[in-house]
Amino acid sequence: MGTRECNHICGVSSPGIGEAGRTGEWRNQRPVIDESKCTPARQGKPACFLCWLYCPDAVISRSVPPRVDLEYCKGCGICEQVCPVKAITMMNEEEFSSRVERGDGRKS
Repeated sequence: MGTRECNHICGVSSPGIGEAGRTGEWRNQRPVIDESKCTPARQGKPACFLCWLYCPDAVISRSVPPRVDLEYCKGCGICEQVCPVKAITMMNEEEFSSRVERGDGRKS
């Protein structure tokens, strides 16, 4: 519980990392962040973070650049939908794995 400046009591909560448990093994898609488009990464300072705000499992860091904890990401795609600069792309796990094997995969 917390209080506002007006001294009214208000509830404060935030999701815990991986509320649904480890999902990395059954996820079909993964978010891939293009740092050349990402606002915090481009500006080198905390900005935007809508992906962090809307992630239902709190697996996106609020760091510069943002990182995704893929052990707990369930691949829902909400981060891709809310990104105003389209820096996040959902990629099929199989496609990502084949890109990594060829040497052109990107980290998230």
